[in-house]
Amino acid sequence: MTSIAFQGEWGAYSEEAIHQFFGSDVTTQPCRSFKGIFEAVESGEAEYGVLPVENSRAGSINQAFDLLLDHDLRVWGEILLRVRHALLAPPGTALDDVRQVRSHPHALAQCERYLSNRGWKAESAYDTAGSARDLAADPEPGVAAIASRLASQRYGLEELAYGIEDAILNYTRFFVLSQKEPPRAQRNKTSIVFAARHEAGALYECMGEFAKRHINLTKIESRPRINRPWQYIFYLDFEGHCRDPECEAALMGLLRRSSFVKLLGSYAAATM
Repeated sequence: MTSIAFQGEWGAYSEEAIHQFFGSDVTTQPCRSFKGIFEAVESGEAEYGVLPVENSRAGSINQAFDLLLDHDLRVWGEILLRVRHALLAPPGTALDDVRQVRSHPHALAQCERYLSNRGWKAESAYDTAGSARDLAADPEPGVAAIASRLASQRYGLEELAYGIEDAILNYTRFFVLSQKEPPRAQRNKTSIVFAARHEAGALYECMGEFAKRHINLTKIESRPRINRPWQYIFYLDFEGHCRDPECEAALMGLLRRSSFVKLLGSYAAATM
């Protein structure tokens, strides 16, 4: 059975993303850190890893992108998961009984209006699924947790409410990581990282390699170069496969104009 590594506890949103992409007939392997995902796939302990890279509200996850640069795994696919928060409590708890809600600070912030309208106290926890697991193991009167619907099934908690997030368009983007090359799809996306030369117009010229070939860029973001203060690297996503003639030509042009280029992967583009 396919084994897939993810960061967090069973019932995490990353595990929901795994089920959305691969189905439920897989083995999921929780890791303590993002780095643990890479180590599990590199060692062969897991065939794939699922790594969150950005959220539609909070932006990019910098640590994830730094690890993509430091390791040589391929981006094998992408997942767009709509994050829907559930209010979970021990069996027998009624909604009117709730006085305090625990979850990761991001989840609490994303449900702030819902919580404040009810006058409930928010208490931070290290993890959404972890807060559900701990509440199931040690129930407390009047205490609920915000986590995924999958967490309620994992830990035997009752779902008191669902879809309690303040913004309905709350998506997290995940990369599926593998040591293998993904199959070419009908609609592809490519992710790269590169460094422009430290001279006037360098970034403009790099971007021009894509513009003059009418290649649509879907993301560009800068990150500091760890070993070179005040210099930057750029993460770039564009539509198309690296072996498409126009995309291949753009990458060759970028190689001539930049300090370095690393291909993270060409993979099937996800749809919302």
